Amino acid sequence: MSDSFGTLLKSWRGQRRLSQLGLSLAANVSARHISFLETGRAQPSKSMVLALAESLEVPRATRNVLLQSAGFSRAYVQRDLADAEMAYVRAAMDWMLERHNPFPGIAIDRHWTLIRVNTCAAALMEPMGLEVGDSLLDALLEGPFAEALENREEIRRHMLARLRTEISHLGGDVVLEAAAAKLAALLPAESPPAAMSMPAVLAARYRLNGVTLAFFSTISAFGSTEDIALADIRIELMFPADEATRAVLERALPANKT
Repeated sequence: MSDSFGTLLKSWRGQRRLSQLGLSLAANVSARHISFLETGRAQPSKSMVLALAESLEVPRATRNVLLQSAGFSRAYVQRDLADAEMAYVRAAMDWMLERHNPFPGIAIDRHWTLIRVNTCAAALMEPMGLEVGDSLLDALLEGPFAEALENREEIRRHMLARLRTEISHLGGDVVLEAAAAKLAALLPAESPPAAMSMPAVLAARYRLNGVTLAFFSTISAFGSTEDIALADIRIELMFPADEATRAVLERALPANKT
């Protein structure tokens, strides 16, 4: 039997570490009404379900679950990126990625599956056996991609923290949780931090064909999206972390002039 709206609401409030008062202030309703909703003494309107979900930053797919538990129809759909109505989205992604050449750029979905890569990223990933449709999570665990990372322990530790943050935001995800468990098993017990300053950005260092390339990343997401799948897409643009890396890439693939 599926959980009631009140049970789900209380669970998500706990996930976000909000008291009934804290949620009431965020959603502009009384704490008493929140209590009544959680115990089933009151039933929410559709607009109330959506307002509470927004205040709790509940992912789109789970907002559908909340709506259905309260007796309403789903509000969010999941479109295929190949659909005709998504043409403008594909065009925006391609525009960002290709104009980022001669530096690598990728687009990944919720489970870190490659869904788009630019020319530079494709050229760098090909020797490591990676292409669109492959999982970066799997690649980080074992294989040529992981082996090419000179500082893979450092990167794995960073990615594990990122995974745990994403899992918390989503309220759980079996694929990400399994990957996080495997990553954690690969890492040695963490020692106390040394008294040293941290770098401005963490660079991933890849050893390819006898050359070390170092990158740091920026991550972008689509704003104001109400589509389930599109809300989970991330565009990651990688930049040279040193002048040697910049020089190698600019010689290999001149930047776009348009």
